[in-house]
Amino acid sequence: MSETSPPSDAAFPFHEEVELAGHIIDSLILPKVLDEIIALGGSFDLRDVRIGKERNDPSYTRVLVSAPTAELLEEILTEIGHHGAASVDPQDCQLELADIAGTFPERFYSTTNQDTEVRMEGDWIPVAKQEMDCGIRVNPETKTAECVPMSDVQVGDSIVVGRAGTRVKPTERDTTAGSRDAFSFMHSTVSSEKPKGVTVREIAKAMRKAKQGNGKILLVGGPAIVHTGSREHFSWLIKNGYVNVLFAGNALATHDIEQSFFDT
Repeated sequence: MSETSPPSDAAFPFHEEVELAGHIIDSLILPKVLDEIIALGGSFDLRDVRIGKERNDPSYTRVLVSAPTAELLEEILTEIGHHGAASVDPQDCQLELADIAGTFPERFYSTTNQDTEVRMEGDWIPVAKQEMDCGIRVNPETKTAECVPMSDVQVGDSIVVGRAGTRVKPTERDTTAGSRDAFSFMHSTVSSEKPKGVTVREIAKAMRKAKQGNGKILLVGGPAIVHTGSREHFSWLIKNGYVNVLFAGNALATHDIEQSFFDT
């Protein structure tokens, strides 16, 4: 982060340059990052953009992020870091020892549900047991790192603090799998923490393909369709041929009828 002698293309005095790499265009990662910067009150300038020519080719860009205050810049960099934006001048991760069992040090790095790496002695180390809303416990001797819930923190644990030396590898669009693989998540353990944006787009693509061809779509529904206010959207999918068969228990029917009668 820098305040002195800002580049001529920096809109605000506090600035830092970050980079993004991978399928950042077709996975909509770059637009998300740019939208996040503007929404939080910062500004950006694209310094270098290299777009992959073929479907499987990765893209790369460097973005100069600027903000009117150091605090806001730090907030922006933390948020876009969740989408894979990393400093072009990386440092090793910063560690603090936990001094109270069951608590994190102040400024601890809070994990996401995306694959994460931490930098130790110049090497990027994958974080094991990836889980959302945890801290990262590091063993400097073995150069290993893992997610740790607050309740499992022990006195003396080395915990990552701040965003320095961390980087996220966001979920990208599958460039090789066919439409069937869009539903491969159903064969894995169900978790509310799994990234949803890319999965939803892949499922929507598969549903359109099934409707245009000879495929049939079966949906297993529950009362959440009613609780989330999605009845009209779900009805639209049925009426327009995107859902051919519905499997559900009596909970969906009961809550649907209840809302129709009592507007609950």
